[in-house]
Amino acid sequence: MKRLNQFLLVTTLLFISFSSLKSQNKYSRFSGISIGNPVLSGSTSYDQERQMFTLKGAGENVWFDKDQFWFESLKIKGDFIFSANIEFVGKGVNAHRKIGLMARSSFDAGSAYVDVCVHGDGLTGMQFREKKGENTGEFKSYISAPEFIQLERKGNSYIVRFSKDGQPLVTIAEKTFDLGEEVLAGMFICSHDANVVEAGRFTNVRIEVPAAEGLDGYRSPSPSRLEILDVASGLRKVIYETTDHIEAPNWSRDGKFLIFNAGGKLYKFDTEEMKPEEINTDFAVNCNNDHVLSFDGKMLAISNSVNENGRNSSIVFTVPVEGGVPKRVTEKGPSYLHGWSLDGKWLTYCAERNGNYDVYKIPVEGGEEIRLTTTEGLDDGPEYSPDGQYIYFNSVRTGLMQIWRMKPDGSEQEQVTFDNYQNWFAHPSPDGKQMIMISYPTSVPAGSHPHNQRVMLRTLQVSGGMPVVKAFLYGGQGTLNVPSWSPDSKKVAFVSYTY
Repeated sequence: MKRLNQFLLVTTLLFISFSSLKSQNKYSRFSGISIGNPVLSGSTSYDQERQMFTLKGAGENVWFDKDQFWFESLKIKGDFIFSANIEFVGKGVNAHRKIGLMARSSFDAGSAYVDVCVHGDGLTGMQFREKKGENTGEFKSYISAPEFIQLERKGNSYIVRFSKDGQPLVTIAEKTFDLGEEVLAGMFICSHDANVVEAGRFTNVRIEVPAAEGLDGYRSPSPSRLEILDVASGLRKVIYETTDHIEAPNWSRDGKFLIFNAGGKLYKFDTEEMKPEEINTDFAVNCNNDHVLSFDGKMLAISNSVNENGRNSSIVFTVPVEGGVPKRVTEKGPSYLHGWSLDGKWLTYCAERNGNYDVYKIPVEGGEEIRLTTTEGLDDGPEYSPDGQYIYFNSVRTGLMQIWRMKPDGSEQEQVTFDNYQNWFAHPSPDGKQMIMISYPTSVPAGSHPHNQRVMLRTLQVSGGMPVVKAFLYGGQGTLNVPSWSPDSKKVAFVSYTY
């Protein structure tokens, strides 16, 4: 279940630093260079608004015992997860032109390296040169022309993954060899023709540094990236980075600000000023990542930990959105808020009573709580649909955590997702057409939604169909716990993490 985070200030700088203030123009710590002295040099341009890199480069090949290509890279030590959406620009001249992500020992043309590579004709795979001056090896993939690629380093192991057509990542290859403690990690393009310059675009570029082995996300919380996802295009934009650990952005009903929690307090983040401002919640300074705006946008319901009878327990309160003295709603704890009804009369929450976690609702003014689910195991994340006809929630009753829905009185409970993932926190869009959820792999226990995981954000049409992946990221707890859609149902706010 949800535990109140003990937030720590983490002073480690992020390896990749996107602009969070309008006055800043530097996009990153990447720098470009031509490898192998090609006849035609390359270049990199950066679209600040779309946070998109466009690489142009020539070069005979990335193959055999030496390479020629354009490389936009940075130095990095230790483990990392390097990801991007990629596409070629234009039809191209040579079907064997190449684009991808690479880790390399040096800038030398014959350097040892490993890459995730996509050719102009769609051929994909892992390429590698184990030692300087040796011939390149290759693992080919059955997936042609993926839109999303990923290169992960774990110790001396390098893992290549692909995604195509909004499907989950597929591991293509894993290779273990020594490229050195510090490597050059970057984006590359090669025209496969010395006299031709080709171009490619890289969007959603992320280098995420995962937690060290055994590092707990509660005792050592990570720095944070507040991101906006354009749901239709899948384009992500980092709007704020901080060494503090922040969680669970709500979007205001007028679209002008976000609300997130950090260090037990709540913050308003103005989307024009691009900076947070603390919301005064008086005595409620142990807030967790369960906070919801009323449909009229005037009130905020929160979960705040209180000490009663020598025990800390999460209790639901309401407070004006501009701040004030919270009013207690639930008498019993632990109670973890998740939803507010369309008519403003009811709050829904997950609560532990007599050793079992179920979904409850209660009048906003307080009173008798009503139990809506009664199955053994965890039922969590109850949220009203925008038309008020359903409460969506997640349940482990089938063995995996799956999305369910029911009528507001608890009747007609029916399963919504049926796949082989642990699906949490379904948030219906304001127009009622789709929902977004966070999905964990089955290696994570069904009843747990921890930090420090490779997770997916997926959408599902309310009318049915299969979930579609909209983002791959390093996160989990705190990423998408609360309703986070923009009022026009086009965008979603979330938090990703990196050490």
